[in-house]
Amino acid sequence: MKRNDWFLAAGILAAAAILLCFQMFRKTGDQAVVSITVDGDLYGTYSLDEDRIVEINDTNRLEIRGGYARMEWADCPDQVCVNHQGISRDGESIICLPNQVVVSIENGESSGVDGIAR
Repeated sequence: MKRNDWFLAAGILAAAAILLCFQMFRKTGDQAVVSITVDGDLYGTYSLDEDRIVEINDTNRLEIRGGYARMEWADCPDQVCVNHQGISRDGESIICLPNQVVVSIENGESSGVDGIAR
């Protein structure tokens, strides 16, 4: 290898190290929030990092705990929303059709795998 080859290799390694440091120490944008809508109107937004119980119009109760949001209780007959697993990733949602309640995650981490690849 000639002297210029060494300079090229050193430049490529330096650029890779700078990009790696940028990716590792980059501030991740907004924190993940739980957005609740009732009848299409925004009911509230809550941080996914703060544990709490949210009463939704005396028809539903949402529990936010440990970075997950799950429907703890609902007065609907089918209980599909209550049996749904907790959500924490960007774009996931829990929907209670009889009460027209939609709970969704915004600015959460991406799953990295889509539904087809699972």
